[in-house]
Amino acid sequence: MSQEYTRDELVARLVRAGELKVSGEDQAEVDTYFDPEKFRFHGPDGFESDYAGLTDYFAAIRSAFDDRSIRRGFVVVEGEFAACQTWIEGTFVREFTQSPVGPLPPNGQRVVFDLLNLFRFDDQGRLVEEWMRTDYRSLQRQLGAEGR
Repeated sequence: MSQEYTRDELVARLVRAGELKVSGEDQAEVDTYFDPEKFRFHGPDGFESDYAGLTDYFAAIRSAFDDRSIRRGFVVVEGEFAACQTWIEGTFVREFTQSPVGPLPPNGQRVVFDLLNLFRFDDQGRLVEEWMRTDYRSLQRQLGAEGR
């Protein structure tokens, strides 16, 4: 576990980082929850990204979806790792440029990104790695991209 943070503080940092990524309200504060130089994202189907890529992805979500929210479910912390359920929701009202199948036109529907995440913190309580899994079939159906 981080030398500077308790389990509850790490969970609070994780929750706040997600809220800020989804809302886009304060990029400078978001950056304090990550190590932008070392951060690595590992997604489904071998997708890999750095912090800039993650930032761009969330900008695309904010651009495409209105009335966004994020919820965390169970959070389990063990040492430097935290695993949790995450739901990101929004109304699909503008083109989503970073969908799993490429750019998609809006369909006006409420979309739920249903995720399982595993995060790794450094000894300063910053996020340095994330592994994410989701049901892309359900997501594609919600986005109106079944069969693509």
